[in-house]
Amino acid sequence: MARTFNFSAGPAVLPEEVLLQAQEEMLDWHGSGMSVMEMSHRGKEFVSIAEQAEADLRELLAVPDDYKVLFLQGGASSQFAMVPLNLLQAKTTADYINTGAWSKKAIAEAKKFCKVNLAGSGEASGFTTVPAQGELKLNPDAAYLHFTPNETIGGVEFPYLPEAGDVPLVADMSSTILSRPVDVAKYGIIYAGAQKNIGPAGLTVAIIRDDLIGHAAAKTPAMFDYDILAGANSMYNTPPAYAWYLAGLVFQMLLRKGGLAAMAETNQRKAKALYDAIDNSDFYANPVDINCRSLMNIPFTLANAELDATFLAEAKEAGLVTLKGHRSVGGMRASIYNAMPEEGVQALIDFMADFEKRNG
Repeated sequence: MARTFNFSAGPAVLPEEVLLQAQEEMLDWHGSGMSVMEMSHRGKEFVSIAEQAEADLRELLAVPDDYKVLFLQGGASSQFAMVPLNLLQAKTTADYINTGAWSKKAIAEAKKFCKVNLAGSGEASGFTTVPAQGELKLNPDAAYLHFTPNETIGGVEFPYLPEAGDVPLVADMSSTILSRPVDVAKYGIIYAGAQKNIGPAGLTVAIIRDDLIGHAAAKTPAMFDYDILAGANSMYNTPPAYAWYLAGLVFQMLLRKGGLAAMAETNQRKAKALYDAIDNSDFYANPVDINCRSLMNIPFTLANAELDATFLAEAKEAGLVTLKGHRSVGGMRASIYNAMPEEGVQALIDFMADFEKRNG
């Protein structure tokens, strides 16, 4: 059976070579006589998998020594609560920038624990742009500044890194992590759900500066306390072991392919090709300000919305799947994460041109 080109926003396409390696190792991992799914997470076999995955991720992102790397459960959504529970300390306010659906969810959760200062918002533009640095109303007494570098649903991305002075910067990088190099030292915390660029759903990666660990509120559940989780090497309880293993295979593949600088070049080519196809057409349109367009998630609309269903049905027949836009936005959305090959993007562009020719 031929594989499709899967443009899902998440769970998203995984690298085929990683899936094939996992298939080969499914019943017997490196002569252990066990599948990784069957291993004790405290046995030497899985501990070696976990340690290698962390080492490879540290190499990919050049993570400084004074940061902990955690492999957790609960998705990025659990971090919406974990961040204020661990970072507020004696403070009562945190800064948040609202740029769309995922920012809103983080803000709503934070309001359960502290006063949220809305430092900036893209709402006035319909979340088609982000507030500029000069427009941010930052509180110097805030416990941290939280932002979402890329909004998966709206396809809007920060073209700059917010400056917050001595206030720790916290980023939900679920849909951008590993797509390009990142200067980890500029962040207090980076967290990301795995199901876009890291691996399968069920795993969350958190990269946390050491000085931000060990200050959780007294009411913090053990499973939400960064200090407890770090002290247990992410194994306070049974971790999402197989997802951790698959993430490790992805890390190894990225290192073999030249690391994140090489991925950035490929991702920029893919995005430019698709945006050019949209911009050079009167039939398709992208609503996002050109300076704030996402490299990973590209929404687009048809000139005649009545053709949406036909577009999706014919795209599926052509092997191009999961292109329907989020229900809150409508239209189409192509998520072109690391594992989406350039030929997949070109196949979509060719289909779009043909569809326009027949229906425009």
